[in-house]
Amino acid sequence: MSVAKKQYKRVTVKSLVEMKANKEKISMLTAYDYTMAKIVDGAGIDVILVGDSASNVMAGHETTLPITLDQMIYHASSVVRGIDRSLVIVDLPFGTYQGNSKNALESAIRIMKESGGHAVKLEGGSEISESISRILTAGIPVMGHLGLTPQSIYKFGTYTVRAKENTEAEKLKEDAKLLEKLGCFALVLEKVPAKLAQEVAESLSIPVIGIGAGGGVDGQVLVTHDMIGMTHEFSPRFLRRYLDLYSEMTKAFQEYIHDVKSKDFPNEKEQY
Repeated sequence: MSVAKKQYKRVTVKSLVEMKANKEKISMLTAYDYTMAKIVDGAGIDVILVGDSASNVMAGHETTLPITLDQMIYHASSVVRGIDRSLVIVDLPFGTYQGNSKNALESAIRIMKESGGHAVKLEGGSEISESISRILTAGIPVMGHLGLTPQSIYKFGTYTVRAKENTEAEKLKEDAKLLEKLGCFALVLEKVPAKLAQEVAESLSIPVIGIGAGGGVDGQVLVTHDMIGMTHEFSPRFLRRYLDLYSEMTKAFQEYIHDVKSKDFPNEKEQY
């Protein structure tokens, strides 16, 4: 039985569970700095992910692996200062939680204390269950992440769709159930077959957010810089571009250069 839909002055982890119960889709985008976070939050987004994708988008690295905990805290604290409503979830970067639950807890505590973020996200299933459990004992909300897990890219060797074969699909379903049982408040499924993602979402009481996982899940997430077209080299099937800012910004910069070179800028009204 679903309850009446309501407007959320502040989105919390409890809000997302309520949205799933109400069959209200959850909207989620990335942000890595104050200015972008302020715009995204002001537009009414439910969740902002301070993703380790900052390693690619902001720093130009080939993978998400190089970004450090200190850098994630810097990005997250910038985002938190820009929001009024959104739930802010922060990725724990590679090397801060795998294989060492004590390190995982220390890393999560640093993110919560130093950035002001509201929750953390970890990639993986049964292999990181001890780290998830330990973080949860401190009262820190945890979002899981299954399917294509970019921190494991060198293990996979490719960014292609995951869990197409039965064995991997069954493990994904088992891991999803485990993450719910451990106490994760939500789960991201990245680049998995739509039918499988819907099956997982329907089997869980916690929300499932998809990226390249079809429309049968409880919400969607995209990298903001991709969906507004600031990046233009990356064009996976699941990406819908709502703007072409790369072209628009290039045009604006070229006009500015022309105006400076031609001495049109500044004109008499633009100086003191």
